[in-house]
Amino acid sequence: MPVFNRNGIELFYQDTGKGHPLLLLHGLTSNSAMFYREIKFFKNQRRVIALDSRGHGNSSRLEQYTLQDHIEDAIALLSHLALDSVDILGVSMGSYIAQGIATQNPERVNKLILVATKSFGEQSSMAELFARYPEKFDGLNMLDKFSASSSYIYYNQKKIDEWLSKTAQNSRQLTMQEQITASDALKEFDFRQQLFNITAETLVISGKFDGLNPPEKGRETAVSIPDATFMEFKRSGHAPNVEQADLFLGIAENFLE
Repeated sequence: MPVFNRNGIELFYQDTGKGHPLLLLHGLTSNSAMFYREIKFFKNQRRVIALDSRGHGNSSRLEQYTLQDHIEDAIALLSHLALDSVDILGVSMGSYIAQGIATQNPERVNKLILVATKSFGEQSSMAELFARYPEKFDGLNMLDKFSASSSYIYYNQKKIDEWLSKTAQNSRQLTMQEQITASDALKEFDFRQQLFNITAETLVISGKFDGLNPPEKGRETAVSIPDATFMEFKRSGHAPNVEQADLFLGIAENFLE
């Protein structure tokens, strides 16, 4: 796996295939290995680049960082690879990073797919979920909270378990403290006043049963982006790309073409 160094931070990424570049940005506490299905699907027709964000995967683990650090890392990767323009697919945290790139460097984003997204948050979506159901989560330690949260987040748990297991086999996992640090990086961001700057053709996809970033948050994001399209997957939660994988890949392929 290639690596580049930004201000002393090692950032790992996957880079495979040929054609117009597609940048994949993963979710909170995950890494580029979560995109094994998307990479296999798109690499025969595109150059697919999947970044391990700082604090995740094989990239440097740090005691503190911010969402803006993630955004600047991704932009630095584009410069490192001498890419003037890319398509971007971002899931959850990756969709926030994608919004940051598309608002701060709109000329570098051709097409944009935002999955399980929102455009602002006072705290991480997981922390918001815990606060929304105090009767369920109050008094639990962080590990037990994470274990108990899955039924509020996903629709098809069997597919999620298979996906998480395969991702874990091919990547370095985060400790509990590293998960907390990663979550803290997503506090107090707000792109709502900048979304009108996005010039990329944009598709927003939400899952009907997503308890982290409910469909209304995805719809709100889409409404604020010029000419964006919003879709709600009816048998998905927070991972439409996993829970309805064939539908997702078909729609993504058609949109990107």
